[in-house]
Parts: sequence; structure tokens; C-alpha cells
Amino acid sequence: MLWSLSVKYLRPYWPLVLAVVVLQLFQSIASLYLPTLNADIIDQGVAKGDTQYILNTGILMLVLTLAQVVCAIGAVYFGARAAMAMGRDLRAAVFGRVSEFSEREVAQFGAPSLITRNTNDVQQVQMLVLMTFTLMVSAPILAVGGVVMALRQDLELSWLMAVSIPVLLLAVGLIVVRMVPLFRLMQTRIDRINQILREQLSGIRVIRAFVKEDVERTRFAVANEEVTDTALRAGRLMALMFPIVMLVLNASSVAVLWFGSFRIDEGSMEIGTLTAFLQYLMQILMAVMMATFMAVMIPRAAVCADRIGAVLGTESSVVPATDPIDLVAPSGEVELVDVSFSYPGADDPVLSDISFRAAPGTTTAIIGSTGSGKTTLVNLLPRLFDATGGSVQVDGVDVRRLDQDVLWASIGLVPQKPFLFSGTIASNLRYGKPDATDEELWAALTTAQARDFVRRLPEQLDAPIAQGGTNVSGGQRQRLAIARALVKRPEIFVFDDSFSALDLSTDARLRKALARDVADATMIIVAQRVSTIVDADQILVLEDGRIVGRGTHTELLETCPTYVEIVESQHAAEAAA
Repeated sequence: MLWSLSVKYLRPYWPLVLAVVVLQLFQSIASLYLPTLNADIIDQGVAKGDTQYILNTGILMLVLTLAQVVCAIGAVYFGARAAMAMGRDLRAAVFGRVSEFSEREVAQFGAPSLITRNTNDVQQVQMLVLMTFTLMVSAPILAVGGVVMALRQDLELSWLMAVSIPVLLLAVGLIVVRMVPLFRLMQTRIDRINQILREQLSGIRVIRAFVKEDVERTRFAVANEEVTDTALRAGRLMALMFPIVMLVLNASSVAVLWFGSFRIDEGSMEIGTLTAFLQYLMQILMAVMMATFMAVMIPRAAVCADRIGAVLGTESSVVPATDPIDLVAPSGEVELVDVSFSYPGADDPVLSDISFRAAPGTTTAIIGSTGSGKTTLVNLLPRLFDATGGSVQVDGVDVRRLDQDVLWASIGLVPQKPFLFSGTIASNLRYGKPDATDEELWAALTTAQARDFVRRLPEQLDAPIAQGGTNVSGGQRQRLAIARALVKRPEIFVFDDSFSALDLSTDARLRKALARDVADATMIIVAQRVSTIVDADQILVLEDGRIVGRGTHTELLETCPTYVEIVESQHAAEAAA
């Protein structure tokens, strides 16, 4: 997966990659040539007292060294450009794929894991690519070329390479094999610590309300300790690696000098040749050490690449139509025919045999106990999930055959948990209609009963909104979310328990304003309070994923025991209050 991702996302930047390879190739050839020149200076220049030869060869070595510096800088520059561009494209690809996921796939991976995969995991792959351009292109050239050049200098000492290189590779290999599972565990534990941190930040009020600060500190400390322990275990192995490399490198140097001294004493080897052989051996072992450094990064990057590939390789269960239908003049008629829905692996369906029709200009309300399937039902309409049985139709066309942009443009969804984006009130209201005028924004705020509190803010429409809308109250957040849907002016409005944070008087004024200002739209309301839906044209009563009652408020009081039970329980609660 690491290789396939790298090839795929580096392909657009092959000129940069080619430039890196050429520069590294020249730099490596110069590095291999310099020890030979150094040996020639010692054996031919110094030994014979040829000052001119020493000067000329020294100038050539200086030029090659300067060229090496230029090539090294250029290789790092172009390599960094290619690696950063690849990381950017990979993050965009992961984000694009996640944005196509249905609720099912998002729940499968989990938000904390998806965040880690698109940040930390991509960064690990990106850094490996950068280090590959910096080290791994030249390392094999230096290793192979060093062996060839060393053999040219002296064949008798070559057995030292045959011993030192396998010993080094064996030692490094044993360490790397033990590091792979630690890196895989590391990423999983980073997911866990992100999950706990997100929960604690989102649920800070609940934590304080139940005086659970110590419990949450302990929970975070345990997760933090697990990450620390894994990092330390990997760090100890990493710390062990470089002393081993240096031990082999220094032992090899001593061995070359020891055995080379005997050959010089015998007259079968010159001092310059010994110096060059020692330099080539150092180059070979340094190349192996660079490969060792890469070997430390490859296991973790490979794990990260597998996790990224799992996201990119997961297809959304909500598949766009191959030949999508475009509604020329959408009216907003909604019809569900024998719809059922089951989560993967579930024993029982969440919804069964759901059939109803919602016409333009009418209000359809859905009520039922907690867990009866109300939210799942309305999520089928904008295709946050796809029905596992039956069909969901808009204007007579199955939503699975509709162009997704057309479908989403015709629906204004106010979710059960209204979410506002960081920015301003105006930027949030224009989320569905970027070109909306200020007059349209104020009209939507008026209908949503939010005009008064926005007017009281010093910046009014330009008042700042924190991430998630945490700087406004729950009721204000709900009204702003309703106003955002109204600005869009869709043919179908879906309110998923969107009035729960409003007091009864505000709720009544809002429903009256909606009936007046969007009278021609199809309105589907999920509610807990009977008072919110009492005037609906039809009310669907859900129980265990099935419709057990259908009709107006008056009709249901006569025909549906479940609805009567809900009404009586709410009246009893109001009387007790």
C-alpha cells in the first residue's frame, strides 16, 4: 500500500522526482570519485613531491565538493516540493473520500480515527517520501559503487566488507522486525487518545455537572500512559540501533587499519590505497546506516499507509446513480413505499414496511418513543443512509436515481443536533445560498424567531460564531439552524426534532410563521412534543420501527392507543409541573 500510494500521488510531479534522482546521482558519483583523487594525491603527489599535481587535483576535488553542495541543496529543495505536494494531494483525497461517506462509513471508522489518518498518518508517509528523496536515492548508489571502487583499490581486504555488511544488516533487521508491531499499536493508541480528548472537550459541561473531572483525568492519563509506553518501547529499540551501527562501523575501520598495516609493511599496498579503501568502506557503511535510518521510518509509514488506504479503498454505501436523473421543475412531493432499513450485522431491522406520502403544501409529523426510528427515517430522504428495502421517492423518482446535487438542493435539513460553523451569523446563514442578500437573511431570521436576539448583538449579522455555535444558547443555535434552511428556500423541509430547545410560545410563533412563509413547501417534522405537531395535516406514530398510527391529531386520539399514551404522559407531566 505504501508503494502504490507513493507512485499514484507522485506521478503528477515526475519532473521534480527526476530532478532529485539526477542531482543525487551526480552527488553520489562525485562522492565515489573523491577518495580515488585523495589516494592519488598521497601516492603520486605527496610521495613524489609533485606540487603541481597536488594543486591541480586539489582544485578538481574542491570543484567536485562545491558541485556536491549545490546538488545536495537542489535535491532537498525539489524533494521537499514533491513530498509536500504529495502530502497535500493525499490529504485532499482522504478528505474527499470521507465527504462521500454515508453515516454508516463514518461510524465504522470513527471521527477520531479519520482525523488521525488525515493528519498524523499522512504526515508520516509524507516524511518518509521526503527522507527517501534525501537519503535513499544516494544510499544504494554509494553502497554498490563503494563496493566496486573498494574492490578496485584492493581485493585482499574485501573480505572485511563481506563480514561487516551482513552483520550490520542482520542486527538492523532484527530491531526493525520488533518495531513494526509497536508502530501499528502506536497509531491505534493515538486514535484512542484523540477520541478521549474529543469526548472531554465536547462533554465538558456534563463532566463538570457530574463532578467527574478526576475520573476523566484518570481516563486520559491511562490513554496517555499507553501512548507514552509504546513510544518509549519503540524509542529504546531506535536508540539501540545507532550504537550498533557505530560499533560495526568503528570496528570495521579498526580492522581495515590493522590488516592494511600488515600489507603496507609487506609492500603490497600503498598508504593512499589504504586511505581510499577505508573511505570507501565508510561510505558503504554510511549508506547502510542511511538505509537503517529509513528502515526505522518505513514500518510506521507502512502502517499509516495501510490505514490511509483503508479509507481510500472504502466505497460509500450511498452510491451515486450511474445515469442520474435531473428534476426540471421539482415540486417537493415525497413518497416512501414499503421502506425498511437494517444496520449491517443487526439482528432486527430499524424500520419495517414504512409507507406514506407527503404532498407539497402539507405538513407531515412523525412522533414516537425514543429509539423508534424517527431520525433514521428522515435520514433516508437526503440519502445519509440508503434504504435496504423499498424505495424513497421525490417527485416520483427514487432518490437513488436522482442526481445527488439536485436531491440535496431540494431538501432543507435541520438536524437533531444543530451545528454551526466557525465564522459569522451571515456566513452560516449563507451556507446553503452563498449569494443571499442581507434582506433574505433578515427575512429568514424573522421567520425563525431569531431576528430579535440577532438585532441585540453589536455586530448583528457579522456577529462571530464559535465552532459548533458554542457561544450561543441551545435555543438560539436551533433557530439559527432553522434560519439557515429557510435561506436556502428548498421544496422540502425536514425538521428532525428541531424545536425541542424552544419554549412553547416561541415554538407556536415559529410554527405559525412557517405555515405563512413556506406554505407551498413540503414539511416533515420529527417531534417529541405533541403541541408541536397538533396542527399537522398527517401524523405518523412510530413504534419499534413500524407505523402504528396515521391521521390527524383528533383521529389518532380515537384510533391509536400509542398516541393516546404519549399525549396523556405529556399532559400528566405538564400537570405535575
